[in-house]
Amino acid sequence: MSDRLAHRGLVALFAVIVMSMMPVTPAAAQWTGKGQLGVVVSSGNSTAKSGSLKLAATNIAGPWTHKFNFAAVYSSDADDTTAQRWEAQEQSNYALDTDDFVFGGLRYENDRFSGYDHQSTLSAGLGHLFFRTDVNQLSAQLGTGYKSAQTRNPKMTESSIAGIASIDYRHAFNSSTSLLDKATVEYAQDNTFLQNEVAVEVKMTSKLALAVAFQVRHNTSPPAAFNKTDTLTTVNVVYELK
Repeated sequence: MSDRLAHRGLVALFAVIVMSMMPVTPAAAQWTGKGQLGVVVSSGNSTAKSGSLKLAATNIAGPWTHKFNFAAVYSSDADDTTAQRWEAQEQSNYALDTDDFVFGGLRYENDRFSGYDHQSTLSAGLGHLFFRTDVNQLSAQLGTGYKSAQTRNPKMTESSIAGIASIDYRHAFNSSTSLLDKATVEYAQDNTFLQNEVAVEVKMTSKLALAVAFQVRHNTSPPAAFNKTDTLTTVNVVYELK
């Protein structure tokens, strides 16, 4: 990635931070949230049956949309802990019009059983909503940022400018069943991280749903002795706060 692209990304991030200081009428703010709790079958660097937790909150205030996400996986067998990972993410979008927005975000991940002790990415860029109907919705975003990761053995810090891209697609089969698919790419000099999660949600009530999800995570250049790909299958009970 060139210094010119990095400079543009930092300028975009600075613009997002400045705009976030603009006053917004408190009455315009609106919160929504979703929590998921379930069981897990994992494969890759660890294989176990365990539990998972996902929390998501969205705040809409005028042209601003703030999204907060937290996810955790924990597993143990008769001898020891076999999987332990948690991830936190925040992204703020500022609407330029009905279809376009600028964003700034931060993602942090800590995975005890991967080759990386932790990975963090600070990003900024542009997003676009291609279409939104009662049946289908598709949006994408593209930007640049700064990525830092610390390997476990040996302990080394890898830092570089990164290219960030994601696609978010939703399809409603009917009023109670939906398909969700989100793909993310973080391209960096030392390692490129790819993640795709596909989920099917079936509503049981206006607030409760059952969700089955399959997630694939891939690091192109992990530390030696670690697998490049991990998969995660979850069956969750979902509670939605509107």
